[in-house]
Amino acid sequence: MSSKSWQQLCADRKKKQSVIDVPAQCGLLSPLEIEITETVDLDILLDKLSTGIWTSAQVTTAFYKRAIIAQQLTNCLTEIFIERALARAHELDDYFQKNGKPIGPLHGLPISLKDQFCIKGLETIMGYASWIGPVSEKSCVLVEILYDLGAVPFVRTNVPQTLIWGETYNHVFGRTTNPYNRYMTPGGSSGGEGALLALKGSPLGVGTDIGGSVRIPGAMCGLYTLRPSYERLPYANARNAQEGQESISSTLGPMANSLSAVKRFTKSIIDAKPWKKDPLVVRKEWSSREYALEEHGNGVGMCFAVLWDNGVVKPHPPVRRALEIVKQSLEDAGHKVIDWEPHRHLEIYKNTESIFAADAGQDYRVECAKSGEPLIQTMSPDKDAHPYNLFESYAKTIIGKPELLSAYDLWQLHKEKRVLRKSHLDHWEATVARTGTGRPVDAIIAPVAPYTAVPHGCNSDAFYTTLYNTLDYACAGFPVTFADKDLDKVQPPHEFRNHEDEAVYKLYDPELFHGLPVGLQLVGRTQEEEAVIAMTEIVDRVLGARK
Repeated sequence: MSSKSWQQLCADRKKKQSVIDVPAQCGLLSPLEIEITETVDLDILLDKLSTGIWTSAQVTTAFYKRAIIAQQLTNCLTEIFIERALARAHELDDYFQKNGKPIGPLHGLPISLKDQFCIKGLETIMGYASWIGPVSEKSCVLVEILYDLGAVPFVRTNVPQTLIWGETYNHVFGRTTNPYNRYMTPGGSSGGEGALLALKGSPLGVGTDIGGSVRIPGAMCGLYTLRPSYERLPYANARNAQEGQESISSTLGPMANSLSAVKRFTKSIIDAKPWKKDPLVVRKEWSSREYALEEHGNGVGMCFAVLWDNGVVKPHPPVRRALEIVKQSLEDAGHKVIDWEPHRHLEIYKNTESIFAADAGQDYRVECAKSGEPLIQTMSPDKDAHPYNLFESYAKTIIGKPELLSAYDLWQLHKEKRVLRKSHLDHWEATVARTGTGRPVDAIIAPVAPYTAVPHGCNSDAFYTTLYNTLDYACAGFPVTFADKDLDKVQPPHEFRNHEDEAVYKLYDPELFHGLPVGLQLVGRTQEEEAVIAMTEIVDRVLGARK
């Protein structure tokens, strides 16, 4: 007989509710549909589509069924347009039947999209009640290109109101939960994508990232992701929060269960010459030379640097262990690993958050006022909230109460940002004295967040990712391990740097966090997506060899 009260027994059961295996075990999918949706290597899936082994209708139907199961489990979807997508799939199958070849490199592939990417004839609500009703008169550039490449957009996924949250909840569609533990957040703002992909309800998704919104849900849901540099991939005619804010640009990026999907998506979009459709896209073709790592010793005997701690919030034990695993794996494979020395982090943090708050929240208030819906102030749920969630980001402390800035004041922040970016570049270049390769550090291995997925309402920190949005470094997220209550013990208290650092430390509970994915990010230089993908493939291989 348990000594716990019935209330505590119920609360504990809710906290431990994993649904990650439900789609494959629920009996709603046929053996072929399970085989299709469990084929996580996108190269294999596309090969079967391009050779006619599987039809687009078969693959799209299989992922639709699994996506709808995922929706029932985690509330991850905002739009399900079955008739339109299946008509597209049959159109592609007819083309293949008549011509004996695929339409493009993504022929027949169903792709999920964050609820920002406009599709002609459909609403794009993006978590705002005021955006319900109007439909898009044309598709955004990304969707146009996906159709040209032979893809089948088939669902759209949930986001938080305003997008500027590391969690996923709005008044229109409600809260998305993490399939590894529904008491936890899947992250945000691309949290719908994170939950859907973790349940293998899509072979490839597209999110956006202005402060970690692709990488955070990727890490919290065990996925591979890419945050490309500003304007490398086409954002034109998609919706966004803070539209017109171009100091720190949002970028779109792939999310998937395999690195092959990240590479295939990125290369396919770049090969389509998106600068012909989006005037902001950098005119840079896919570089095979960069992917071959010619500027990084051809991938042999490289030097990586580990950011163990950003000096603002100390990572939890599972994240520290993941960094140690990657370090040891790289060294065992013949690479050198040194410590990354944080450089002017608090200055970058303050500059970043001051830019984001330059309108004093006017953008969000205007959109909410159109319908009268209240601006969401917390991601903490009304019921079953985690008892320790009454803390806020350190950013609010360092910038104070947001004030509407003049154009001149914003220009000063832009000027400061340029100085900080130059200083950080010089800092990186100076590592040549420590690498032993004759080159500066090839890439940085860093946390995505100081923790794994956390209880709803507790994801306060995004500086591990936002840092690189400000610096505009290309980043790839990758899974490493899972939190383990036997390996990741609570560590003695350290000297807390600020109130958030203390709160994050006290949040850690080995029992509660047990079994959650632990992901990290590999950070490269600006506009270095090809090399970042290639170096992440190397890291992924050495991790696979270790396992």
